[in-house]
Amino acid sequence: MTIFSLTEAELRERRSLKWRTYDADVLPLWVAEMDAAVQPAVRRELDAALDRGDTGYPWGTDYADAYRASAVARWGLKLDPGQLRRGGDVMNAVVCVLETVTDPGDGVVITAPVYPPFWQVTSGYRRRTVAVALTPQGRLDLNALEQAFAAPDVTAFLLCSPHNPTGTVHTAAELAAVATLCAAHGVRLVVDEIHAWLVDPGAAFVPILSIPEAQQAVVAVSAGKSWNLAAFKAGLYVAGEQALDVLDDLPPLAQQSTGHLGALAHATALHEEQAWVDQVRSEVAANKQLLSDLLHALLPSVEYRPQPGTYLAWVDCTALGLANPARHFEQTGRVAFSPGRNFSPEHQQWVRINLATSPAIITAAVERMAASLRR
Repeated sequence: MTIFSLTEAELRERRSLKWRTYDADVLPLWVAEMDAAVQPAVRRELDAALDRGDTGYPWGTDYADAYRASAVARWGLKLDPGQLRRGGDVMNAVVCVLETVTDPGDGVVITAPVYPPFWQVTSGYRRRTVAVALTPQGRLDLNALEQAFAAPDVTAFLLCSPHNPTGTVHTAAELAAVATLCAAHGVRLVVDEIHAWLVDPGAAFVPILSIPEAQQAVVAVSAGKSWNLAAFKAGLYVAGEQALDVLDDLPPLAQQSTGHLGALAHATALHEEQAWVDQVRSEVAANKQLLSDLLHALLPSVEYRPQPGTYLAWVDCTALGLANPARHFEQTGRVAFSPGRNFSPEHQQWVRINLATSPAIITAAVERMAASLRR
C-alpha cells in the first residue's frame, strides 16, 4: 500500500493546522505536514507508553543514539556521543544557538528565499537579518556570501540544508567552500538539517559535519519532518568537533523542551522506520514529476523545475499576471499554497506547494488552479 493514499474525507477529520486553517471547501497544500498515517512501529511505541502511563519527563540518550546510528548507516557520518545534546524543535534550537554565538545587534546571514521562521529568529530576536539571494538556479552564491561575511558585525550564517523552499541539495564542494569562508571571516555556521532524510532516490544529502572544513558548525536536527511527527516535540543539537563549547554555553532551559513521548516517537522512527522514509522519498519523487506534467499540460506558462530535496515544490507564477497568486488560488480556485512573499519579499509571484499527499489531491489542486484562471 502506498503511504500517500489517504482520501480527502479521511484527512478532513484531522484537527491540525494544515486541515483547520482554511474553509472546508479549500484544498490545503501549504504548511509542511504529510498526509500520511503514523508509522506502525511508532504507533506501537506510543500506545505502549500510554498503556503504562509513561507520560513523564524524558530520560536517557536513546534519541541521540538513534540519530547517530542513522547518520552512520545513511551518510557514513560518525559522531561521538559528546557531540549531541537533547533539544526541542529545530527552530527553538536555532534560537538558542544564535543566542549563544551572537550578540544583540549582530548581523546573521540567511539565503533567500528561505523558510519564513529564518527571518523571525534573526530580526525577531534582536539580531539584524542579512539576506543574501540564491542564484537564479537556486544555489548558494559564494561571492555574495563572502561579501556579506566581510561585514564586521556579521557573526553567524544560518543555512537551510536541504534548502526550503527551493529543494536544493547543497553539494560537498559548496558546503566546504561556505565553511572555509565562515572560518576566514569568523562567522559561526549554524545549519538546519531537518529535511536531511527527504531527498529523492539517487540524490545525495551531505551532512555539514561530514565536511572537514566545517567542524566549527552547529546543527539543529529532528526526525519530526521526515516522519511527520511535529506533534511530538523533540530535536537535537549536534556540534562539530571544534564547536563543543557551544553546547556547554547554551542558554538555561535550552535542553529542557524535549517531550518524553516525542523522544520515544522520534527514536523509534529512526531505529525502525527507515524503510518508511525511503518509500516516502520514492512517492514524493513521483509526485514531483506528476506536478511537472500537470502544470505543463494545464498551466504551461507556470515555471516549475523539480529539485531533489524536500517534499516541497517552488513554483513561479509570474507569467500568469496575477497580483497575488496565492490569494487568487485560495479565493478563486479554493486551493491553498504557501505565498512566496513569506519566503522573500522578492518572490511575491511564487507559491510553495506541499507534495506529501496523494496524486489524486495534487491532480485536483492543479485542476483548480487552471479552472480559477478560466473564471
